[in-house]
Amino acid sequence: MPELPEVETVANGVHARIHGQTIRSVWTSNKPQTFKSAPDEIIEVLTGSRIDRVHRVGKTIVVDLTRNKKSAQFLVHLGMTGRLLVSTPDTPVPAHTHAILALGSGKELRFVDARRFGRLSVIASATPEEKYAGPGAEPLTIGLEEFITLFHNRKTPIKAALLNQSLLHGVGNIYADESLFHAGIRPTRHAGRLTRAELTRLRAALIKVLTEAIKLGGSSVSDYVDADGVAGFFQLHHHAYSRTGQPCRICATPIKRIVVGGRSTHFCPTCQK
Repeated sequence: MPELPEVETVANGVHARIHGQTIRSVWTSNKPQTFKSAPDEIIEVLTGSRIDRVHRVGKTIVVDLTRNKKSAQFLVHLGMTGRLLVSTPDTPVPAHTHAILALGSGKELRFVDARRFGRLSVIASATPEEKYAGPGAEPLTIGLEEFITLFHNRKTPIKAALLNQSLLHGVGNIYADESLFHAGIRPTRHAGRLTRAELTRLRAALIKVLTEAIKLGGSSVSDYVDADGVAGFFQLHHHAYSRTGQPCRICATPIKRIVVGGRSTHFCPTCQK
């Protein structure tokens, strides 16, 4: 599933290509699994709206809209295999396309999702109080004290706590493993028992890993591509995730795989304590 860097990359790419444009018309596939809002409501809210901004909140792509001086939002969750692509009308429509937004420029914004775990919805009246804010804190901007407080008295393993979207939204399996590696912390350690120094290292590592992954276009380990259909490159820099049995890039100890909270987890038994 695309995580924060992948969603950020897609959102930034889509914003650069379509912001300021007006949505002329909307087509939907009406497949019920794809739509959290009714397709008719999505069509009503989007048609005639101007796209002011495309950005990321957690793992959700948020499209800020204006029509007749009223604000609305279009929310896109990519799920496992979702793609948000900017295309020309003469580009063949891929199988499993579930929404096509025809834009004033003549281009189209298409949502493609083979497995249909992605979700589309709208907030018809996006006042400041109603705008989508996500379930947890933003990992890239969270302050140190707030970060430390998140894990206070938590008895769950730190890996599971990092994946808890109500604490930090946007962090998934890849970047939890990578940030714990760079912080030198074993994923099985109880979150509430980590020292202030360890949590300080973890916050710094998380921000560094996420920032570097965004610069490299995210990690393409499955179906992820950006707004142009191009894969990311951060997977070439993974130190722990999905490197089971391979030598640690620091100490050459084989990377170990275990299961934490039902999720595959990768770490170095020597570098992470």
